[in-house]
Amino acid sequence: MTLDQLKKGQMAEITGYRLGNAAYRAKLLALGMTRGTQVKILNVAPLGDPFELAVRGFHLSLRKDEVGVIKVKVLEKGDVK
Repeated sequence: MTLDQLKKGQMAEITGYRLGNAAYRAKLLALGMTRGTQVKILNVAPLGDPFELAVRGFHLSLRKDEVGVIKVKVLEKGDVK
């Protein structure tokens, strides 16, 4: 599953990245979007682009195609750290 498939309010843990642009992957890693990081979908714009995320104590807005490369597993309330 990828991050763009989640809905507002859902939480997930990053498990990896789809193959593709290595430079963009490096940018995401520099922003703290590493494996094991928990992410919460705070908001999705009315037309589905961009996504507002809560990551490591800050808010980040990314376009739908950008969050589409991030592989995640959905977390239930009991799984949240």
